Amino acid sequence: MSTPVKKVPHFGVTRHGLPVHLRTHDHHPDSTAYQRFNKKVAIALTSGVGNMTCFWIFCLLALCSLPAVLSGFSAFSGVFPNWMIRASDIALIAWIAQTFIQLVLLPALMVGQNLQNLASEARAAKTFEDTELIVSALDVHTEGGLKVVMDKLEVLEARLLELQGK
Repeated sequence: MSTPVKKVPHFGVTRHGLPVHLRTHDHHPDSTAYQRFNKKVAIALTSGVGNMTCFWIFCLLALCSLPAVLSGFSAFSGVFPNWMIRASDIALIAWIAQTFIQLVLLPALMVGQNLQNLASEARAAKTFEDTELIVSALDVHTEGGLKVVMDKLEVLEARLLELQGK
């Protein structure tokens, strides 16, 4: 079994050693098959579930059990057909909504979110460091950058005053 090649960060590293990769999934460890599988599942779930289509599907799933709940009230008794309020259907919907989605899917989404946050933090840190360099170059008191320009302007101004004084 060959050891995987460590990915070189696309945008380098921050001064604190955080790698800054181009793609989010490059931030997650992938030295074993288990880690690679976890990374793929977490990113696929976060992308697949984090959209409005999935929101509407979950909303419809939750609304499927509403007739059974409402039929328990005397005002709604006999309003819904029996196939809508069968206990077996309601139990299945409750299992999907309460057990599968909440206990299984949400932790997987948190892994994907953590992965996205790690990548975002690294990109933000690198952007901040780059901005600090730019601001430092624009500072008239820092050697290099605008200080050199300002010094040369002072020399030119002194020469100009000399020439005008003669």
